[in-house]
This record gives sequence, C-alpha cells and structure tokens, in this order.
Amino acid sequence: QVQLVESGGGSVQAGGSLRLSCAASGLTFSNYVMGWFRQAPGKEREFVAGIRWSGSIAYYADSVKGRFTISRDNAKNTVYLQMNSLKPEDTAVYYCAADQSGVELTTRPRYWGQGTQVTVSS
Repeated sequence: QVQLVESGGGSVQAGGSLRLSCAASGLTFSNYVMGWFRQAPGKEREFVAGIRWSGSIAYYADSVKGRFTISRDNAKNTVYLQMNSLKPEDTAVYYCAADQSGVELTTRPRYWGQGTQVTVSS
C-alpha cells in the first residue's frame, strides 16, 4: 500500500519561508517522479513543482520559479519543497504526488498525499 505523508505546513507572514516534506512508503521511491501540487479555495488543483528520479532535473510552475525549490533524498524516501518569499496568493492546501512517468505526474499522478495547509498572511 502506497502512502505519501506530507508535513511542514503552517501559517507564516508574507515574505517568510516554509519547508514541506513528503515521506513515501510502499513504493520503490527512486523509480518515481515526485511532485507537489496545490489547491486554493475555490480553485482547481495546480501543479507546483516536480523532480525526476535521480533529482538531477526539477521543473516548476511559472508562479513559483525563483522562490520554491524541490529536492529529494532517495535514501530517506522523502521529497521536500522549500518555499521562500511566500505571498498571500501561495495560500493553499499542498499535496505531494508520485508517478513513474514525468508526463503523467504533471497531469494525473497515480498517487497522492492527504495534503497540508499553508497559509500566508499579508
């Protein structure tokens, strides 16, 4: 049974930072492309960032480029999202996702976490 468990969400003022973590189990972690999505109230879930199997290639939504950094530790089966210079519009529930395909990850990942709330106040 695959489980993705997010942690690290919380409340922060604009300009602040948070680091999200996602611990994966029940899968061969290094075989999966990992990513983060978010969903704000009243909006559709959107792709935020993804990272390939070895961690050598990462890609981001335009809205977070230069502010967010995705990384992974295959020895710990964990993917991270470092979020800096946070803005109120970054407020959302953030979801970890996994898929063996990089293309599928950005559209309809096979596995999802339960989500963690990030709230940025102005």
